[in-house]
Amino acid sequence: MSEHAATPATTPTANADQRAVKAVIPAAGLATRFLPATKAVPKELLPLVDRPVLQYIVEEATAAGINDVLLITGRGKTSMVDHFDRQPYLEGRLADKGDQERLAAIRRPSELAEIYTCRQHEPLGLGHAVGCAQSHVGNEPFAVLLGDEFVDENDPLLPAMIDLQARAGGIVLAFMEVPPAETKRYGIASVEPAAESVQNGADIVRVTGLVEKPSAEDAPSNLAVLGRYVLPPSIFEAIKRTKPGSGGEIQLTDAMAMLLAEGTPVHGIVYRGTRYDTGAPLGYLQAVVQIACQREGLGDEFRAWLKEFVADTPGVPST
Repeated sequence: MSEHAATPATTPTANADQRAVKAVIPAAGLATRFLPATKAVPKELLPLVDRPVLQYIVEEATAAGINDVLLITGRGKTSMVDHFDRQPYLEGRLADKGDQERLAAIRRPSELAEIYTCRQHEPLGLGHAVGCAQSHVGNEPFAVLLGDEFVDENDPLLPAMIDLQARAGGIVLAFMEVPPAETKRYGIASVEPAAESVQNGADIVRVTGLVEKPSAEDAPSNLAVLGRYVLPPSIFEAIKRTKPGSGGEIQLTDAMAMLLAEGTPVHGIVYRGTRYDTGAPLGYLQAVVQIACQREGLGDEFRAWLKEFVADTPGVPST
């Protein structure tokens, strides 16, 4: 791992067949839903069993062939970068004890990718956060992975998105189907069949419109934008032209809708695998339980305890 401030990229032009090789992870939010836990500890470092949320996300990026990761950070979040650095004293102590398993575990974050950082000085919205990456990304397509959700490593999403963007150009989004009552929480797309409608068993659609957090009555579909995007470099100029929208913030959805209206192709992959959403306490706790149940050396005993807990605790339904 090498941590640096973001530096200007040198690629002079963007080719239609370029593949995204850089990832941007916006992680400057205040995480008010987790206070007071996140007063001093970034939400992205809250543990899921024995790894922080952010490590799962960086691992998702590297598994897709990306080894250049830019963290968009904020005040009080330097410990996110520290997690991906070496810790010689601790490594030495573990080596002296012969604890090779834990030694490998704490070295792994520093071996995942080149980690760069850029400070978002004010929380002005996701679009603004992505815009902070321009000098680092340059004139290349790139992936954006939100810092509070990730997908099951056995059912990856990002490789297919990068492949599709390299072929079709423009913007590639990930969608999931949500109940009508939940459309107000997401960017929602109107879609039509794409010329290439299936890829590795996943449905591909062509996006005809995007709206940020509509009511159930106004939503054009039930396809919600997941926290994964593969974007062209033209998104940066669109962000600069985007006025504050929902919540008074500069919304990435609005910038993408602007490019769509100006002729940029937008495609989406409908993801039906397992997604972990740690952005709110309930989703975070669900992710902890799901991952703990799957963890080798822990899952069997933990599932047995859960069954006993549900059966023996008054007020907890058994089914």
